[in-house]
Amino acid sequence: MAGRASAQSALETRRSVLRAAAELASVEGLDSVTIGQLADRLGMSKAGVIGQFRSKERLQLETVDLVMDDVRARVWQPVSHLDAGLPRLLALCASWVRYAANPGYPGGCLFTQVTYDYDGRSGAVHDRIAEGRARWREVLRRDITTAVAAGDLPPGTDVAQVIYGLESLAAGITPARLLHGDDQTETWALRGMHAILGIPAPPDGDARVTSPVERP
Repeated sequence: MAGRASAQSALETRRSVLRAAAELASVEGLDSVTIGQLADRLGMSKAGVIGQFRSKERLQLETVDLVMDDVRARVWQPVSHLDAGLPRLLALCASWVRYAANPGYPGGCLFTQVTYDYDGRSGAVHDRIAEGRARWREVLRRDITTAVAAGDLPPGTDVAQVIYGLESLAAGITPARLLHGDDQTETWALRGMHAILGIPAPPDGDARVTSPVERP
């Protein structure tokens, strides 16, 4: 029993360090987060923090994993049960902009932040982010392709351009909110996504994931 409790305590400590790293990274950038900052924030020794991960790179990689898991849990899982194609794609757009507008990090969407931090670099952290974003793009690609095959989107739809447009709108939410104080970003982004898809926007930018989808 003592061993099990000790393992659980270590796991909880690890999660606390990762969450603190994510919160700091959302404001200062992942590469700027130091072991000393985390130790001070959590009331731990530097050795206690680094001992959880053995290296700063491992800490960064697991922080990226935490962010990707958070996106999957809050954006994909709530809509994953819906019909593939346009119904799920529209619901996915709604949950995506809702997450980007309120991701739970003080510096805004960390999914976007870590991408900007490492997109021009090389190395393990860059590769982990690229892999995560590639999986996300594949999720979008599958539903867009299914919607085209079902006749819900035009047969000549440029799937890659649609993905780029959706990503660009989601990525613009954080700077619009934090730099300019725009408080309608969720509505604007969702309307823009619908426009890219050629689908009428929901009333008042309604971002509910359970709203019915009408076939065009």
